[in-house]
Amino acid sequence: MKLNNWLNTELPNVAKSLEEINKNHFLNEKTIGLAGKESVYKVVHNLRSALFPGVYEKYPIDESRINILIGNNIRTAALELSNLIEKALQDACELRNRDSEDCTKCRDRANDITIDLITKLPDIREQLHKDIQAAYNGDPAALTTEEILLSYPSVDAISIHRLAHELYKSKVPIIPRIMSEYTHQRTGIDIHPGAKIGEYFFIDHGTGVVIGETCTIGDNVKIYQGVTLGAKSFTLDEQGNPVKGVKRHPDIENNVVIYAGATILGGDTVIGHDSVVGGNVWLTHSVPPYSKVYNSQPSPTIKNGKPE
Repeated sequence: MKLNNWLNTELPNVAKSLEEINKNHFLNEKTIGLAGKESVYKVVHNLRSALFPGVYEKYPIDESRINILIGNNIRTAALELSNLIEKALQDACELRNRDSEDCTKCRDRANDITIDLITKLPDIREQLHKDIQAAYNGDPAALTTEEILLSYPSVDAISIHRLAHELYKSKVPIIPRIMSEYTHQRTGIDIHPGAKIGEYFFIDHGTGVVIGETCTIGDNVKIYQGVTLGAKSFTLDEQGNPVKGVKRHPDIENNVVIYAGATILGGDTVIGHDSVVGGNVWLTHSVPPYSKVYNSQPSPTIKNGKPE
């Protein structure tokens, strides 16, 4: 059978089956109204374009019009974000109660959250400047701060995280997680939007880093690729499901360096300030301030490279 003929006769049946499956599993009119990941990605793009004018544009910008560019990007992002938050709130609200169609609680709440985030953009920009400076201070290969802004995955990851974290604190459903997974796709760095991260934060190289939801990171912390700040185990309820909202991930105090491949687990694990955690270390307990934690290992055996 020719493809065109098959599509004309059988495609409607396949489409109908997929529609029914989606109706039975998660999707409803509010979820569809969220317009998927791409709408969130556009909001992220416009907000970061406002934070760093010219960096995320397709074409060079006129310096005399930077103020207009920033304003337009913020306006576009704010209107779209408020709409997305409203739909996300409505979707969550319907699971608990059904207000009348005239209810504006979700819309008003979405507007308030959006205004709060936009108001904080100057502070977030100042934080990101400190993160860029931390990368410059902590990487001898970095020649300029512009190089870091334009090419380092750490800047991509932390800039989106600082936006997503504000929405997470406002208890916005879904959207902060979409933002964090967007970062994960782009950089290989997985930071849950709930993680609290202080000033002058730098992830060197970045690939494979995991930072859990209840992790707290202080100021002047530097971590390398492959580091996991994760959960040791999950508390289960009577049905055997993980209990939500409990402290599961470690706390990293100020002025800590964590080298590549280190794994630090547990909600009661604290890495004391001014400590160094060596590469490939596995930690499930706290260490005091000024500690140096390394693996104990024998000297490597090196065979003569000459033919026998």
